[in-house]
Amino acid sequence: MMAVTSSCKEGNKIAMDNGKYVRYTPEQVEALERLYHDCPKPSSMRRQQLIRECPILSNIEPKQIKVWFQNRRCREKQRKEATRLQAVNRKLTAMNKLLMEENDRLQKQVSHLVYENSYFRQHTHNATVATTDTSCESVVTSGQHHLTPQHPPRDASPAGLLSIAEETLTEFLSKATGTAVEWVQMPGMKPGPDSIGIVAISHGCPGVAARACGLVGLDPTRVAEILKDWPSWCRDCRSLDVINVLSTGNGGTIELLYMQLYAPTTLAPARDFWLLRYTSVLEDGSLVVCERSLNNTQNGPTMPPAANFVRAEMLPSGYLIRPCEGGGSIIHVVDHMDLEPWSVPEVLRPLYESSTLLAQKTTMAALHHLRQISQEISQPNVTGWGRRPAALRAVSQKLSKGFNEAVNGFTDEGWSMLESDGVDDVTLLVNSSPGKMMGINLSYSNGFPSMGNAVLCAKASMLLQNVPPAILLRFLREHRSEWADSGIDAYSAAAVKAGPCSLPVSRGGSFGGQVILPLAHTIEHEEFMEVIKLENMCHYQEDMIMPGDIFLLQLCSGVDENAAGSCAELIFAPIDVSFSDNAAIIPSGFRIIPLDSGMDASSPNRTLDLASTLEVGATRNRATADHSGRCRSTKSVMTIAFQFVYEIHLQENVATMARQYVRSIIASVQRVALALSPSPFGSHAGFQTPPGTPEAQTLARWICQSYRCYLGVELLKHEGSESILKMLWHHIDAVLCCSLKALPVFTFANQAGLDMLETTLVALQDISLEKIFDGNGQKALFAEFPQVMHQGFMCLQGGICLSSMGRPVSYERAVAWKVVNDEENAHCICFMFINWSFV
Repeated sequence: MMAVTSSCKEGNKIAMDNGKYVRYTPEQVEALERLYHDCPKPSSMRRQQLIRECPILSNIEPKQIKVWFQNRRCREKQRKEATRLQAVNRKLTAMNKLLMEENDRLQKQVSHLVYENSYFRQHTHNATVATTDTSCESVVTSGQHHLTPQHPPRDASPAGLLSIAEETLTEFLSKATGTAVEWVQMPGMKPGPDSIGIVAISHGCPGVAARACGLVGLDPTRVAEILKDWPSWCRDCRSLDVINVLSTGNGGTIELLYMQLYAPTTLAPARDFWLLRYTSVLEDGSLVVCERSLNNTQNGPTMPPAANFVRAEMLPSGYLIRPCEGGGSIIHVVDHMDLEPWSVPEVLRPLYESSTLLAQKTTMAALHHLRQISQEISQPNVTGWGRRPAALRAVSQKLSKGFNEAVNGFTDEGWSMLESDGVDDVTLLVNSSPGKMMGINLSYSNGFPSMGNAVLCAKASMLLQNVPPAILLRFLREHRSEWADSGIDAYSAAAVKAGPCSLPVSRGGSFGGQVILPLAHTIEHEEFMEVIKLENMCHYQEDMIMPGDIFLLQLCSGVDENAAGSCAELIFAPIDVSFSDNAAIIPSGFRIIPLDSGMDASSPNRTLDLASTLEVGATRNRATADHSGRCRSTKSVMTIAFQFVYEIHLQENVATMARQYVRSIIASVQRVALALSPSPFGSHAGFQTPPGTPEAQTLARWICQSYRCYLGVELLKHEGSESILKMLWHHIDAVLCCSLKALPVFTFANQAGLDMLETTLVALQDISLEKIFDGNGQKALFAEFPQVMHQGFMCLQGGICLSSMGRPVSYERAVAWKVVNDEENAHCICFMFINWSFV
C-alpha cells in the first residue's frame, strides 16, 4: 500500500507529487464520501470506473483518488481507536474510583479487626478468670450471656414502616461501602476495564451474601427502573407483585412487595418473600434502592404462607447508584438472604448455603443484564434470525421460564400429578390448560387446535459424582444422538405445529444435530442460543407422516469450565421455521448444579486482591482439584424435565412413553457421566491398572526404555525418589499408547493425554487412533506409520487433531515409537504430542 501522506490530512485535500495540496470542492467530497461508504477500499479498476461514472470527479487523477481513500481509511481507523480509548479511559477512571473506595473500606476493616482482636483478647482473659469461680452464680451468669434476645413485633403502620425503611437504608449502606460484612474476592473473577466489575462473597455472616461494584452505561434512574423489575433479569424470579405504595416526607417511596423464586431442582420447594422496598436519594445525589423482609410485624398488611413455598428472608440488600462523570452510573449491588436450608434434604443444602451461587445467579446477573441493555442501546443492530437483541433475549427468557415452570409444576398454573407406576424415579405431571401456562391463546384451524390440548411433563433429579457440569453439558449438546430418540423429537415437533397426532413413529435417516443459526452474541454473558436442524426426520404434515427436517431452538449456558461452581443448563424446544415471537414454546432440557460446599471456604484472613486473578489451567481436573492440588470428591445434582404436547384421550399411552424415555435418558447420562468422571490417578486410591494393559509400573518402564533405544535420548529425567510411573503420569506432553491391531485403539494415556482427548481411562478404550486426526493428519499418519515397525520410530509435523468431544487440538509436533517388552516383542505403539493446546 502506498504511504499515507501527512498521516491523514483533512478530507478536502489531496497530495500531489510536488508536495502541494489541492482542495476538493464540497460536492466532490460529498460524492467521495458516498462512494467510501459503498466500498472503503476500491481496486484500481474500481477507482477508474468511479471516475467514469461520476462526472464531478472527472478532473481528478486515479492516483489522487487512491490517496484520498487511504487518508479516509486512516481517519476512520483513528476515529474508531480514539472512541475505543475514550471508552477504556472512562472505564479505568470509574474502576480507579471503585478501587480507591475499596481500599478505604479495607483500611476501615483492618482497624475494626484490630479493635476486635484486642477486645476478644481481653474477653478471653476475663473468661479464663471467671471459669475459676465454680459458684452457682457465676455458672448461671455465664449461661445467660449466650441467650438470644427475643425482639418484640415491629410496628408496620406508615410511621413504623418509615422507621424500618431508614434502618434498612443504614444497614444496606454499611454492607455496600462499610465493614458490616467481611467480603472476600469471589474465585475466578478478573477485575479490569473489560470485566463485569469487582465481585465479592461474604465470609462468616448469617445466611448467604454477595456484593458487586461495576460501571454501566445507563443513567441512575434507568438503572433503578430496570433493577426493580426482578422478573426481567433474574431467571429464578417467578413473579413480583407490588401490594402497596407509600410516599415519604423526604421524597422517597416505600413499596410492599410479594416475590416468588423458582426452586432450581425437583427435590426442593420454591421460596417466597414478603418485602419492604425503600427508594430514596442521598445528599450527594446518589440513588438508593434497598429491600428487606417484613417479618414479625404488626399493625399493617401481611402476606400469609403460600402452598408449595417456603418463606425465606431477605436481609438488608439493594443498589447504590451514583452518576458517573462522562455518562453512565457506578453501581454497588448487595444481595443478602437466608434461604432456609433446613427445608431441603441435607445433600442439597449447599445450594442454599453458597454465597458463590447467589453471586452468579443474582448479583452478577443484575450487572450482566444492565450491560446487555446498555450495549443494545448503543448498538441497535438486527442480529441473526432477523431479530433485534432485545427480542432474542425475550425468547431466551421465555425458554428459561418455561423450563422452570416444568421443574416446579405449580398447581396454580394447572399442573396436577399422575399416579406412580410403583417406581418413584420419574415424576409425571399433566396440565390440561397449556394456554394459561404459556400465556397464549390457542388458535383453531379446520376445527382442530394448532397444538395438542394438554401437556405432560416427565421430570427427575439424580446425583452425579466427580463429573464437571460444563463437560457433561457440552457432551449432551454436541452428541445429541447418544441420548435422544429421533421418534420422540419428531413427535414433539409435530404436536406443537400440527393438529391431532398419534404416538411417535421413527424412521431411518441421519440424526445429526446441525447448528444452522448460532445467536451467541445476542444473549446474556456466558449464554448462547442457537437453532438446531435435525435432518431427515419424520414429522406430521397434513395428517400424514412425512420425512423432513426438524428445528429446535436451543439455549445453552454454563459451558465455561473456569467459572467456579456455576450452574450449567441445556434447554430446547421444537419450533417451526417461521417461528414468531408469540409462538408457543414447550421447553425441555437439563440443569446441572454443583453441590460442592467447599467453594465458599475462603480464608478469613484473605483480603480482596483487586490486582490479581485466579487462573485455572485448561481442562486439567478443575472439578476435582482443590487449592492445594489434591484430588477431592465433588457432587452435583442434575434435573431433567421433558414436556410433551398430546391429545387428552392419549394420556395413558403418552405417560408410558414419557416414563420410558426419561428413564432411558437417565441411563444414558449415567453411562456418559461414568466415562467423563476423572481418572483415579493421583487420588488416595492410587494407580488403577487399565484393562488390557500390563502392570502400570512395567508399562511405564517399557515406554521409557523403548524411547531411549530408538531415539537415543531419555524421555524422563530421574530426579529424587519419584517412580517412573509417577513421572510419566505428570509429564507435560501428552503420552498415549495404542494397540497393535488393524484398527489401533488407545490403551493407556498419561494425565496430559487424557486432558487432550477429554476422556478417562475407562472411555479411552473406545477411541481409535484414526478418529483423533483430521484429513491431513490421517494422510500423514498412514504415509509414515510403516516407519514405526521398520525403524522403530517416526516424527510427525505439527497439525490438528480432535478430542473425543470434537474440539480441535493443535500440536507443535508428534513422535511415535514402538514399545517392546522384556522379550523384545512389540507390545504397543506410543505417541507423544508436544506443546498441544485447544484451538
